[in-house]
Amino acid sequence: MNAASRPVPAFHRRPGRLDPLIAELDRALQVLTGVATASRPNPAGPRPAQPAAGLDAGQRRHAAGLMRVNHVGEVCAQALYRGQAAVCKDAAARRLFEQAAREEVDHLAWCAQRIQELGSRPSLLNPLWYAGSFGLGLAAGLAGPARNLGFMAETERQVEQHLDGHLKSLPEQDERSRRIVQQMKQDESEHRQKAEDGGGVRLPAPVRGAMRLMSKVMTVTAYRL
Repeated sequence: MNAASRPVPAFHRRPGRLDPLIAELDRALQVLTGVATASRPNPAGPRPAQPAAGLDAGQRRHAAGLMRVNHVGEVCAQALYRGQAAVCKDAAARRLFEQAAREEVDHLAWCAQRIQELGSRPSLLNPLWYAGSFGLGLAAGLAGPARNLGFMAETERQVEQHLDGHLKSLPEQDERSRRIVQQMKQDESEHRQKAEDGGGVRLPAPVRGAMRLMSKVMTVTAYRL
């Protein structure tokens, strides 16, 4: 057999130390550039010819501001859960974080679509929100599985309350936004329950209060920016 006819050996690349970092950077870019796509149909249904019909200019701005806040919340959720999973030593808990992060991608895509339908744009500060939440997730993950899951449960509990407020505040005729928010609320409730069932412990009151304060700052800022 001559050299030209010899089979070429398959190339197998060994995983490098930087591979996890590269994967996280890739995920962050997908989230921040809007490339990430939903795996489930949009609960608002097919896009109509006039997706903002029935809303006046003020109602469109208000609905867009609320959906922008929700979109920021999903950006933060992606970063938070991926940060928690990155340092979690418990395999079962890590799977919970990874599953929740995948499901939050649906929320991210649905909110982004609705913001566009309302003639607006995502938050200009999304890179900052993502970086801060990823760092917070790393810190929570280092606290051990019980507190790590407790942080997830408390996050989802506060998000449920936040979405309840949006359902009361969204214009009654904005059915598309309302259907998205309702499905998000249902999913967040399931995430909270799974975190609690997985062994999550209730966080101390000062920690819960600090989380509410941070959420308030994010909400007020993202509504406009």
